[in-house]
Amino acid sequence: MKRKNLSLAIGCVLVATAMPAWSQEAPSGSGAKATELETVTVTARKREETLQDVPVAVTAFTPQTLDKLNIRDLGDLGAQVPNLTIYAARGSTSTVTAYIRGVGQADPLWGVDPGVGIYLDDVYIARPQGALLDVFDVERIEVLRGPQGTLYGKNTIGGAIKYISRGLPQETSGFASVTVGNYGQLDAKAAIGGEIGGKDSGVRGRVAVAKMSRDGFGENLYNNGGDVSDKDITAMRMQLGAYSQDDFDVQFALDWMDDKSGVRGGKMLAPNTNALANVVFPGTSAIKPLDSRYDIRSAMPNVNDTTMKGASVTVNWRPNGDWAFKYVAALRESDTETSIDFDQLPAKIADVRAFYSDRQVSNELQVNYDAGGRARGVTGLYFFNGDAGGQVLNNFFNLSFGDTQGVVNTKSAALYTDWTFDLTERLKLDAGVRYTDEDKHAIAHNIGYTDATFTKPNGVVAANFNKTINFKNVSPRVSLDYQVTSDIMAYALFSRGFKSGGYNIRANTTAVPRSGQPFDDESVDSFEVGSKMALLDNRLFLNLSAFHNKYKDIQLSVFTQYIDAAGNPQFFGDFTNAGRGTVNGLEAEYQWLPSDHWLISGNLAWLDTKYNEFIDGGVNVAHKQRFTNAPDFSGALNVEWRSDLANGGNLSVRGTYSYQSEVWPTTDLSPIIMQPGYGLLSAGVTYRHNDAWSFSLQGTNLADEEYRTTGYNLVTALGVLTGFYGPPRQYMLTARYDF
Repeated sequence: MKRKNLSLAIGCVLVATAMPAWSQEAPSGSGAKATELETVTVTARKREETLQDVPVAVTAFTPQTLDKLNIRDLGDLGAQVPNLTIYAARGSTSTVTAYIRGVGQADPLWGVDPGVGIYLDDVYIARPQGALLDVFDVERIEVLRGPQGTLYGKNTIGGAIKYISRGLPQETSGFASVTVGNYGQLDAKAAIGGEIGGKDSGVRGRVAVAKMSRDGFGENLYNNGGDVSDKDITAMRMQLGAYSQDDFDVQFALDWMDDKSGVRGGKMLAPNTNALANVVFPGTSAIKPLDSRYDIRSAMPNVNDTTMKGASVTVNWRPNGDWAFKYVAALRESDTETSIDFDQLPAKIADVRAFYSDRQVSNELQVNYDAGGRARGVTGLYFFNGDAGGQVLNNFFNLSFGDTQGVVNTKSAALYTDWTFDLTERLKLDAGVRYTDEDKHAIAHNIGYTDATFTKPNGVVAANFNKTINFKNVSPRVSLDYQVTSDIMAYALFSRGFKSGGYNIRANTTAVPRSGQPFDDESVDSFEVGSKMALLDNRLFLNLSAFHNKYKDIQLSVFTQYIDAAGNPQFFGDFTNAGRGTVNGLEAEYQWLPSDHWLISGNLAWLDTKYNEFIDGGVNVAHKQRFTNAPDFSGALNVEWRSDLANGGNLSVRGTYSYQSEVWPTTDLSPIIMQPGYGLLSAGVTYRHNDAWSFSLQGTNLADEEYRTTGYNLVTALGVLTGFYGPPRQYMLTARYDF
């Protein structure tokens, strides 16, 4: 395909399976007879390009890869992408925490923006609740590493994760699969799509549904064995498209997700020794932690519900072979109700009920130009209007009752452009810039109550403000890439990303007056060099990158304390700008086909993070601080053997080992919550009988490694030291039928 036509195809829905590059599949479904690797098409620069040609650090997964690596939701991507840390946030099942190259945000409260942008079919998901998307009926997932401020805008200073659903094919196709596993796992997924109303009608549709359920990893020992850390998620996507020849189409999409999973259990890492614990547990100064990392003792309701839904319309118009116009309008909403038992005990030491709601409207217009000459590019306008709010009810020791409530409205407008110029046949210049104008309007009303009914105010007003602040930003991007040979490309890149500031919704302006002041926007300037190589007659792909990031005005959510008038420590949720930091790193991704039967792939990553400035109480304590979710070393090795069978089917056997070094998951730097280095082992066997039937047996965390993903250290104010752990050993059997 000529470059011109390939570039302009960005306006079309992908209707065929992408070429399996980094997909761990042999070309054209050739099973064990593969003689070379092939590349996948990506849209990292909002126009279609092959993975090996785009001068961006991006990892792409096709459906075949996702199945073979047993990637069930976005949280499973972490091991397979260099310097990506992603997991379910704290006590939730579908709320996401994501960091790329040491940049992200772990606080899911409204008014706090993520540092890694997640996109569902070109639509930005502004809030983390429900954003740990389950994988079903996927065309491709792309993970872009490093600041994406020019093309993707705010809240992508760490990177972007693009979840791309299956498109609308003309031919009828679909699948159905059933998975059973330990812990009572039962997953059912299905999809069907094709032309509606007969051949050449120009109307196409697709429906995909999924139900994922599993018993808990633990139980609540307080309420007669109720499930803890279970899963109960139902999801659906519907698409409808009308096509007029090849130059115009309109596509409608609906998605819906309902997460009725219960609370995710945390483990007490130390006895609760706060003096007030004696009031709750007379005659004892502590309650011992349980042996299980999943069992809890909680009297709070087992409620952890999230509903997320979205609707979008996409219009593509290609007036001629040089120009393509794309317009995307979208509405998204989510609601969450959750119980958070910080202390993990039946007494009301630190019990929190939280309610989150979100509504966003976005509009984006893209114009792509490619006349087959020496210049091509994309220009766009983006508008976002979103309300994020909720209420958090805090019960501390059944003596102090606080209510945090409010809403943050964000209005953002941006203009961006990104162009590629062929300076010579081998040397290309890419230059782009984005201008953003954003208003943050915050309303906060934080008050106290007399008892746990939260109906009688006690007259204490911690915060009551209605404020607006404006942020403007210019995020440039410039890169040079040189085609050393037909198989080797080298590039150098500068890019900037930013995340707007705002107001601390947990503010207590009475006790801590400064908490009512706005925090600043943060930014990252990234300098990167890299190469993409296809070697040994396309039997080896090797992609390398090295980067130096200058991180400024780092936004940190800190659970700390203040001293009240009686001299007692009181819990306080602070939000501050830490100052400046430096992040250096190296990344390598590889895929090697040593013979027709063997495939070896994986990644290696090194990260060096440090604070240059961190002001605390007027003192620079940078030398004592550490970046969160930023392991020094990480990587994964996948080894697959595959062979055709005499009956016409084929068999593949895979083993994966992933490793990450020591991680500090929170800002409080508790050595007990810190997770030492650990490795995980997984494996899978897949038998494909023919083009229709396939069966796979998969196992994860086969050594049943105990590892923490995050936790709380609120010892001084609340006596709480709690850790949350990754899943235990799991195994599952899947039967799938494709048609």
